[in-house]
Amino acid sequence: MTRASWDQYFIDLGETVATRATCDRGKSGCVITRENRILSTGYVGSPPGMPHCDEVGHLLKKVIDDDGKITMHCFRTIHAEQNAITQAARFGISLEGATLYSKMEPCSTCAKLIAAVGIKRVVCAKKYHAAQESRDILKQTGVVLDVLSNEVEEYEKQ
Repeated sequence: MTRASWDQYFIDLGETVATRATCDRGKSGCVITRENRILSTGYVGSPPGMPHCDEVGHLLKKVIDDDGKITMHCFRTIHAEQNAITQAARFGISLEGATLYSKMEPCSTCAKLIAAVGIKRVVCAKKYHAAQESRDILKQTGVVLDVLSNEVEEYEKQ
């Protein structure tokens, strides 16, 4: 077996972090590092003190993508990237100059948070079907985006 690159190692760790997710629609995990050291992790789940999808079901709402496609999103949870960023904030960990690893390209809200906290690089395993705005935000703010596969992540229809 060959030794994994740092990028693959942290992407693989993100898959393990995702096993803690409490929304079965978005089993996603995130790892934030600096100099190949883990600073924070996060997974898809409800904010502390709120019920989880696994307990009470999804809070699905229709979203119209830029291309006019209507998709369903769960609004009960926050994204893995958001959870990792807020965990770092909660414990006073600066993310300046860090690298964020995630299953797929971030949404536009996550992209703005990533840029705002000083993360300099985002590495994703897959593309996201509605990520053009996110790509634009990351590019404009000087955040490097590396996607390891051209495979596109899509959610099940519900």
